[in-house]
Amino acid sequence: MTPEKIGVVGAGSWGTALARLLSNKNHKVQLWAHRRSHAEEITLYRENRTYLPGFSIGKNLSISSDLTEVVRDKRFLVLAVPSHYFRSVFQGIVPGLTADKILVSAVKGIEEEYLMTMSQVMTEEMAAGGKASGIVVLTGPSFAREVAAEIPTAVTVASKNMESAQAVQELFGTTYFRLYRSSDLVGQELGAALKNIIAIATGISDGLGY
Repeated sequence: MTPEKIGVVGAGSWGTALARLLSNKNHKVQLWAHRRSHAEEITLYRENRTYLPGFSIGKNLSISSDLTEVVRDKRFLVLAVPSHYFRSVFQGIVPGLTADKILVSAVKGIEEEYLMTMSQVMTEEMAAGGKASGIVVLTGPSFAREVAAEIPTAVTVASKNMESAQAVQELFGTTYFRLYRSSDLVGQELGAALKNIIAIATGISDGLGY
């Protein structure tokens, strides 16, 4: 695959793991950290010591706290911020969106105030004028440290635009990170959000000896 310019919004453990995976595939990746001090720390140590310690960051990955810079001139934007901050961060992205961009939500959760999924939030916010060629959701039973350690992981990429889903599948795919396509965009988002409730209930059941 031809190297792409990619912006990853969110320098937590998951955003860093995905940015690291993409940069290791020779893509030019820029990672957005909310705090300037955090961006400078990652740049200095070439490691996200706060959220993903023990995994070095290669030369193809740069870090910035300037959201406009991270969005500019990128064909793919990977969004990996907490769901309760998602709308406010995405509002800052909308002015820089162009019709050629593919948006990839790697967020697990539902917006608390309006009970919307992240793809619905993006669609609503872009109604004000932002553009993108596709919205894709990346989700599945995955852990940041395991992906960083290259432990075999399978996830799903879902979109109403299957060309965009295939592009994201090819973008992320490695020998240890496998992606399957789906057209059930909202279903995948709901599954990712609701599985934690089921997991908690199962844990309570086990704790009670049931």
